[in-house]
Amino acid sequence: MYGLELAGTDDAYAACEARVAATDVTVDAPGLAVARGVDRERVRRLAYTHRAAELVGRTDASVESARALLEAARIDRTGSVAVRARDVRSTTGVSTREAEVELGSVLVDRDFSVDLDDPDHVLCAWYSGEQCVLGWQVAESVRDFSTRQPTDRPFFQPGSMDPLDARWAVNVAGAGEGTRVVDPMCGTGGFLVEAGLVGSDVVGLDAQWKMTRGTRENLAAYLDDGYDVLRGDATALPLRDDSADGVVVDVPYGRQSKVATHTLADLVPGALSEAARVAPQAVVVADRSWADEAEEAGWTVEDRFERRVHGSLTRHVHVLRRG
Repeated sequence: MYGLELAGTDDAYAACEARVAATDVTVDAPGLAVARGVDRERVRRLAYTHRAAELVGRTDASVESARALLEAARIDRTGSVAVRARDVRSTTGVSTREAEVELGSVLVDRDFSVDLDDPDHVLCAWYSGEQCVLGWQVAESVRDFSTRQPTDRPFFQPGSMDPLDARWAVNVAGAGEGTRVVDPMCGTGGFLVEAGLVGSDVVGLDAQWKMTRGTRENLAAYLDDGYDVLRGDATALPLRDDSADGVVVDVPYGRQSKVATHTLADLVPGALSEAARVAPQAVVVADRSWADEAEEAGWTVEDRFERRVHGSLTRHVHVLRRG
C-alpha cells in the first residue's frame, strides 16, 4: 500500500488526477490518500500530488504513536536517511521538528546515518486530522509550474489558465508518453504545452489566425517537436475517428460569446460531438455546466468540479468518458 500527499484544498479534485498514476485511490484524511499501487514516473508529472510513499503504517496523530509504530516496524533498508514531517493543512498542531528528531533517533539506533541533503531514503511522516501516516518516499512531483506562468510566455492573452490546472486537465484527459492529445479551441496553447511536457504529441486548432500563431510561438518555447497547430473549426475537426487518446478544451466564456461563425449554443454541442468522435476521453472547462450537452453528444460525465477563480468567475470542469 502507498500513501499520497495531496496538493491544494480540494481532495476530490486532487484524487481525480492521482488516479492516472495510482490504483484504488481513496482519500483517507485531509490532504492524504491511500492507493494500492503507484506508477512512480507518472507521480512525478502530477500537479495536485506532492509525493508518494510506500506505507510503513498508520497510527494516532502524535509523535509518541509515530515513534512506537516505527520502532515496531520491520525495516529492510540500509544507508543514509532523512525524516520529513508535515502537519498537513495545519490540522493537528503536532511539532514536526520534534517528530523528525524522534523518528530520526529510531533510525539512527538501527544503524542509519543521517543525510539531510542527499539521503538514500526519505521517511515521510504526514500528520492530518486524527492520524499519522508513515512511509518511505518513492516519488515526488516536479514543482516547476511557476516557470511557465501565462504572462511569462512569448504570447499572452488575459484569461489564460494557470499551468498547474492545465497540467491537471491534460493528465486527466490521458496525456503521457506515446499518446496524442487534441485541443480544438487552443487559445494560447497552455494545455498543449503541459501535454507536450509529459510526453504527448499534441494537436491544436483555433478559429483565429492570431491564436494559432501565438500558440506556435508558445509551443516552440517549451517543446522541441511533436506538435501541430492549424486554423480550424472545433465542430468539424480535420481528424480521423479515434485518432487521439484525449481531448482537452477551455470553452470561451460568456453566454453571448461568438467564435467565428458560431454562437456558443452551436459551438459547444458540435465540439463535444466531434471530440467524442476522435477520442475516448476528454476534459472540458467552461464558465457554466455543459453536462447535459455532453451526455447528448454521447459522453458519460464521470466527474464535475467547480473551481472558483475570482468573484465573477467559477470554472466548471467536466471529466468525460465516451459511452
